[in-house]
Amino acid sequence: MIAIPAPALAEARPTIESRVLHVVDVENLVGSPNFTELEAARVHRAYAEVAPGGRIDQLVLATSHHAAVPAWFGWPATARRLVRSGADGADLALLDVLSKESVEARFEHVVIGSGDGIFAFEAARLQAAGLDVTVVTRRGALSRQLRFAVRDVRYIDEPRARPRLVVLARVA
Repeated sequence: MIAIPAPALAEARPTIESRVLHVVDVENLVGSPNFTELEAARVHRAYAEVAPGGRIDQLVLATSHHAAVPAWFGWPATARRLVRSGADGADLALLDVLSKESVEARFEHVVIGSGDGIFAFEAARLQAAGLDVTVVTRRGALSRQLRFAVRDVRYIDEPRARPRLVVLARVA
């Protein structure tokens, strides 16, 4: 019988990349309901610097009908696109995804692309369920409630080297 030291076993074990859900209020990240495709693309690049997507991640974008076209052409075509107009329309569309689509059973990490306090309860609930939650926002646009609800906040207007959003599958 050959004895293999424990560290070698750990190194030999393959890692499985887990799924990350990105829910993004594009108007919030741009800072305006009126923007161009170029501005949307610029915000997408800044977002990707601080919260890069993996090959099995899911990206959900939400906007009002007014901002839908520039957002859709400024972000990847593979994104799921939601449109809801009115007060907090995009926020409410994203909250429906977080609260009604079994996120905690399908993902290990959620990234909320918004600084709005309306996401604080769902962010705290998902963290309490064992998911990692990251907020990506602009400096000065983060609500106090959302800041206190999460452990990881990243600013698109201050890109810096951050680790990838890769979570190894949790073993039950």
